[in-house]
Amino acid sequence: MAQAQVATATPLNNTPMANTNGVTVSMLGENSWSEFSIEVPWGTVEGKWWGSRNRQPILALHGWQDNCGSFDRLCPLLPADCSVLAIDLPGHGHSTPYPQGMQYFIFWDGICLIRRIVRKYNWKNVTLMGHSLGGALTFMYAASFPDEVHKLINIDIAGPTVRSVNRMAQGTGKALDKFLDYEVLPESKLPCYKYDEMIQLVLDAYDGSVDEPSVHVLMKRGMRPNKDGYLFARDLRLKVSMLGMFTSEQTLAYARQIRCKVLNIRGMPGMKFELTDFYKEVIDTLKEHAGHVEYVEVPGTHHLHLVTPDRVAPHITKFLMNK
Repeated sequence: MAQAQVATATPLNNTPMANTNGVTVSMLGENSWSEFSIEVPWGTVEGKWWGSRNRQPILALHGWQDNCGSFDRLCPLLPADCSVLAIDLPGHGHSTPYPQGMQYFIFWDGICLIRRIVRKYNWKNVTLMGHSLGGALTFMYAASFPDEVHKLINIDIAGPTVRSVNRMAQGTGKALDKFLDYEVLPESKLPCYKYDEMIQLVLDAYDGSVDEPSVHVLMKRGMRPNKDGYLFARDLRLKVSMLGMFTSEQTLAYARQIRCKVLNIRGMPGMKFELTDFYKEVIDTLKEHAGHVEYVEVPGTHHLHLVTPDRVAPHITKFLMNK
């Protein structure tokens, strides 16, 4: 098992408790984490390890252009006898971006990253948790290695975001040019903001999916200082997300591969998808092939695990407790 780099945070003296279906459960608590770093060929993948380092963790992946702080409000509410490794995906948060000349194929890269981590630490029967893009990646990993995943927890995502083949074909050229433009943009040309301006900008960009306290949480790892203020910490090239998308047929084919136990938490209204009925189609397909599927709808935005974690945590706790 890898060694964690211990942060300044220390465990709480009084363990917080929660009641789940009449059972009192000790919770991890907000200070039960340490910084964690994994060496990869292009640098490091950084993250936060919640709970004991002596047990195999749940591997948690955040959404597109977010960071592992996305789970900062959810993890403290999870059972104290579990551990969670929430990572910053490459180019996000504190993790090393890809070298110049390399492209991000965000829906495919993350599957390989999960595999790299699982093989590095020789984990067995893994449990995966993902929000948005992270949920698409964990879905794909569970489909690619169906005999090696024990449980899959997805938050406001059913599978990879799908696009029509016409839209993908029409957008490829523009995406490639945008990527090459971002690649040569010097830091001096990147927009720089005062702290309050950055918070307001992110709050507006998320269009109601997060509230201001949530933005402050995300931007602990989402911004970096320079001499004039703050820049976004994420790699600008990540904004090009059209490359390597999925069709609905591809996603359903992968859904038929999944055999593990699945918990899918849908925010209501949650995220709006291009194909409004496709979410249900993926869930129905999972129910036909996976070992067990729980689908629950919870009032909240797309970032419901960050904004309203108290509505999400009981469902995850119950799912984890049911062996």
